[in-house]
Amino acid sequence: MTFDALDGVLLIPAASACLLAALPGYRLTSRLNMLAAFLTFATACSLFVVEPTTGSYLLVDDLNKVFIVLTTFVSFTTSAFSASYIGHEIEIGRLKLGYVRFYHAMYQVLMFAMNLALVANNIGLMWVAIELATLTTVLMVGIYRTHEALEAAWKYFILGSVGIALALFGTILIYMAALPVIGEGPNAMVWTILVAHAARFDPDLLNVAFVFLLLGYGTKVGLAPLHAWLPDAHAEGPTPISAVLSGLLLNVALYALLRFKMLLALNPIAIAPGPLMVTMGLISAIFAAFMLYRRRDIKRMFAYSSIEHMGIIVFAFGVGGPLANFAGLLHMTMHSLTKSAIFFAVGHIAQVKGSQKISDLSGLTVTHPVLGWGLVLGVIAIAGLPPLGIFMSEFLVVSSAFARQPWLVLFLVCAILVALGGLFIKLNTIAFGEPRGSTAPSQASYVPMFAHLAIVFVAGIYLPPMLVAGFENVARLLG
Repeated sequence: MTFDALDGVLLIPAASACLLAALPGYRLTSRLNMLAAFLTFATACSLFVVEPTTGSYLLVDDLNKVFIVLTTFVSFTTSAFSASYIGHEIEIGRLKLGYVRFYHAMYQVLMFAMNLALVANNIGLMWVAIELATLTTVLMVGIYRTHEALEAAWKYFILGSVGIALALFGTILIYMAALPVIGEGPNAMVWTILVAHAARFDPDLLNVAFVFLLLGYGTKVGLAPLHAWLPDAHAEGPTPISAVLSGLLLNVALYALLRFKMLLALNPIAIAPGPLMVTMGLISAIFAAFMLYRRRDIKRMFAYSSIEHMGIIVFAFGVGGPLANFAGLLHMTMHSLTKSAIFFAVGHIAQVKGSQKISDLSGLTVTHPVLGWGLVLGVIAIAGLPPLGIFMSEFLVVSSAFARQPWLVLFLVCAILVALGGLFIKLNTIAFGEPRGSTAPSQASYVPMFAHLAIVFVAGIYLPPMLVAGFENVARLLG
């Protein structure tokens, strides 16, 4: 039997999870976790060089290559951040050493589940993978075993289960729509076969199916009003999981939604999914922008920032067309890199200050200048100020929407400006207020944070032609 890069993207994290579950200690397992994440990322990059063989269950195309490489890269950098972060949690007694083996094993299970969801050619298998990723993150959110952490994990489990149940019903309806055309059996759930026959499916079933899929996977994306689990999960779980949730898992659910959007677009009688996505995206962006002003916990604040940006991304894909789709892909990439970098900074800030309350973190640029200025750069990036990458992607989103629906741009720009104001009001207190709390030196790993911010900065000035061509091709595929 021969194994190619597609097998490696799945087998490396799966085998690593089994190995890490068996190994005791922390230093060795943290290094092995980083090594496994790096090997998975390197294997994912090879998908651009060697085209793997795909079949009824696994698929690699231009769309999921973008998601796979982004997911594995952020997974690797987060594992590097996690090594120093978890080590400090053990030192201060917040995390028991016995849970570290579980944490690292679950981290690799989560990587496996997200990768499987991205490469699945069977819509049922994709649903199973996203459900596995949900259950894994539920367990990791509650790893501190405090009352608040367990409550957040339980809330995440309940709302996530409701969402995934709705997505399952939508998946079943897609299968029912395919039955009269394709026939019974697994072929009626194979993505490549569904695409080839989508124009002949019952449009009424497709319409109802997409509503359930939008609500179901929209819960996982964090779209308002289905977002309630996300702030609690971010605030109470380990910060590396906050980075993975905002930077990766939301994207995986978005990927599933885009697949079904493409399917509906191929049926000339079915409803256009774009207006539904535009509406939910706009509601999420506006709602989350105003909620930023009421946050007192720094991780909750950036959780609402994630909701706002996922709303902008869904809005862009809902508008559709080559420019809007390109803008959505670019914004998704820039958001994943920037938000994970922000959580890298926030995680170490909360550790050295011993608190996540914004009022306890003031004067960071004085007490911890590297972390403080790193957070300032991250907020400047996520707020969409030039010349960083999110400014470019938001400008493209606004430009594409103005060409199609000019009146919608007013609401979108309003949300962006309101969010910018909310973030900078809080940032002024955190970074430049009167110094408070501990002044002990941080034992942080700064490389992952500044590596992400450097990429976002360069992307705002120059995008490699190869990357532009790849995004343009995917934008055309999305329709």
